[in-house]
Amino acid sequence: MSHHAVNRLAIPLCAALVCAAAPASATPILDSDLASFTVLGASTVTNVPTSTITGNVGVWSSGGANAITGFAPSPPNPVADPQVTSGLVHRGTALAESAQGQLTTARNNLASLGSGTPLAADLAGLTLTPGIYTVPAGVTNLSGTLTLDGEGNANAAWVFQMPSTLITSPNSNVDVINTGSGAGLYWNVGSSATIDVNTTFLGNILALSSISMNTTATDHCGRALADTGAVTLQQNSLSGICSDFLAGSDGLSGGLDVTGSQVDFLPFSPVTPTSVPEPGTLALLGFGLATLGLALRRRPLKIGKRAEAG
Repeated sequence: MSHHAVNRLAIPLCAALVCAAAPASATPILDSDLASFTVLGASTVTNVPTSTITGNVGVWSSGGANAITGFAPSPPNPVADPQVTSGLVHRGTALAESAQGQLTTARNNLASLGSGTPLAADLAGLTLTPGIYTVPAGVTNLSGTLTLDGEGNANAAWVFQMPSTLITSPNSNVDVINTGSGAGLYWNVGSSATIDVNTTFLGNILALSSISMNTTATDHCGRALADTGAVTLQQNSLSGICSDFLAGSDGLSGGLDVTGSQVDFLPFSPVTPTSVPEPGTLALLGFGLATLGLALRRRPLKIGKRAEAG
């Protein structure tokens, strides 16, 4: 075969190999622009100061400057506000517009996971391992404490499909245990969410319509993201940057990856245990410190006696 014939065969073959070797890349369930917002409304964001928000606050709305109240006025836009750290207040910016589109996509991707395990309306008193759960509407969906146990998986993820509303009772609580920085927690709400007075909530609320955070309700690791309606804040604390063992989880937005139209749970990754000294080591250390302290107390006395003798 001539060199020209070989070249004619090699060129299309190389092109085919290049195309075949370029798989679709995976992205987080909350894409980067959306993940930068801790509070995002479609129509308005209303705040009764003083709230504490870590991450961007924004709205994509034709309401312009009037679409956000209770934060620093605009212009400039985006604008800094003392209630907002590690972020800015966005009124109809390009970033807010992009995030709003990514929110719709995220809600659809979560819905594609299916209904999972059906539960009763009130989650209080349950301890749930990672997975997908469907929770029907009720007078309340949380009247006490819900515990989410990651079972030692740093990439643990929970998805709650709420076909209608998400409602918590006053002083209710969500606890996440035995997981790490790759964890994710998502509340996919079919209409509106109401987080009642003094509730200590966790996770990302992705609501089709509106989200109301009643007085002093908190979400110390998560977001309030409204797809078509408003977000109402009343002296709340919300953070897309977590602390303690959830630090680095980017507001509990891990656990899931999206490749094309496929949503997958991340593989198991063991939680790295915190090193704790053995009891015998602690006792030996304590004895050594006590001995050193006794020696230091005696030394000045000996020096003084030598001085008197001189």
